Amino acid sequence: LSCLAHEVFYQLTPSFYSCLLGKSFYHLCFLSQIFEWWYFRKYGTSFIEQVSVSHLRPLLGGVDSSSPSSSNTSNGDADSNRQSVSGKKWLRFSYTWVTGREPLTYYDMNLSAQDHQTFFTCDSDHLRPADAIMQKAWRERNPQARISAAHEALELEDCATAYILLAEEEATTIMEAERLFKQALKAGEGCYRRSQQLQHHGTQYEAQHRRDINVLVYIKRRLAMCSRKLGRTREAVKMMRDLMKEFPLLSMFNIHENLLESLLELQNYADVQAVLAKYDDISLPKSATICYTAALLKARAVSDKFSPEAASRRGLSTAEMNAVEAIHRAVEFNPHVPKYLLEMKSLILPPEHILKRGDSEAIAYAFFHLQHWKRVEGALNLLHCTWEGMFHEVSVYPKKELPFFILFTAGLCSFTAMLALLTHQFPELMGVFAKAFLSTLFAPLNFIMEKVESILPSSLWHQLTRI
Repeated sequence: LSCLAHEVFYQLTPSFYSCLLGKSFYHLCFLSQIFEWWYFRKYGTSFIEQVSVSHLRPLLGGVDSSSPSSSNTSNGDADSNRQSVSGKKWLRFSYTWVTGREPLTYYDMNLSAQDHQTFFTCDSDHLRPADAIMQKAWRERNPQARISAAHEALELEDCATAYILLAEEEATTIMEAERLFKQALKAGEGCYRRSQQLQHHGTQYEAQHRRDINVLVYIKRRLAMCSRKLGRTREAVKMMRDLMKEFPLLSMFNIHENLLESLLELQNYADVQAVLAKYDDISLPKSATICYTAALLKARAVSDKFSPEAASRRGLSTAEMNAVEAIHRAVEFNPHVPKYLLEMKSLILPPEHILKRGDSEAIAYAFFHLQHWKRVEGALNLLHCTWEGMFHEVSVYPKKELPFFILFTAGLCSFTAMLALLTHQFPELMGVFAKAFLSTLFAPLNFIMEKVESILPSSLWHQLTRI
């Protein structure tokens, strides 16, 4: 048998090994493609892209998107413009009590779990028992199991993320949620101070410090939102301003949008304009709040005296033209908002997660900002007269674009499989094609070399080739 195996081994040709390598590579690509497709269908994101961003980029010296030293642009691409709407957690219980149905679908829970794991977990959580429990709790679908896990974590130590979970999912009133967030703030500040001293001792401590920053910013923002809902608007504005000064580059929580709404409630339009001048910039992802607040301020200057009949006779003034252009710009960004502001469509409670430029963002914006438009005399009338010119149909639920890694893997897998199959079936013909392809590829280079040889003297060319 050994002699037979030895003889067979030496009879194998190089073409066999090339075919074997091609088929093996094809099988690996096929399996990775199946896994990538399954992961994308289940979690809504590319596994390869997630691993590259979360693990490979920090190793290669890239900047983590959750780091306070980098501004967030992503949450900015057309895909995954998902933004959690704050201030509605306590509405779940009343909704369930009235309708008898759970307000959060599996899709909502899945998106929330992704956000929580991004903001509140890190690779070193397994070293601390309470954080290890919370890491499992964020992935748990059963609300009671999540709450029980949070209580279990608090029995071990003061865990800031456990208080966050209880404030958002167990508290039934805003005052109770505020009390839990204050306890979370006390625990979170302690963790932040400890990790700040150790952040330069290694990659693990640096990741832990980034997580503690996210937790601290999230808690302070939620406390500001509680103050806003309890009527302490000036206190909420001060908390938001202090938070933006302390962490100016953390734009992923969209604190400036909450600040805009609070300033509009105070009718402090000069400060609203100052915030817009800072954040209504092309470097940051746009939102309905930014676009329509800018339109509201422009409309405020002319809306009280605006008349469609007078405008049609004498034409639009410069200020009116600026207001109309601002409204058109806002409608171009999200065409769903005017129908909710003008109450042409029924206004419902905002969803747990919104999609930028979608119907869900329009509902969320109108729910919190309709009162500000009504407060400005004539603003809704100006909107009613001018918005239809820029209205366009867009999908309420646009399809997700497949990530580049899925398309690239599929193309590479198919191309490799085709080459392996053709080489195995027609080795001689593929050899001819390979030679023809290489000759065509190098034809321009050969042409240039011939021209150079004809132009340069033969003696000089001989000396150059010797060098």
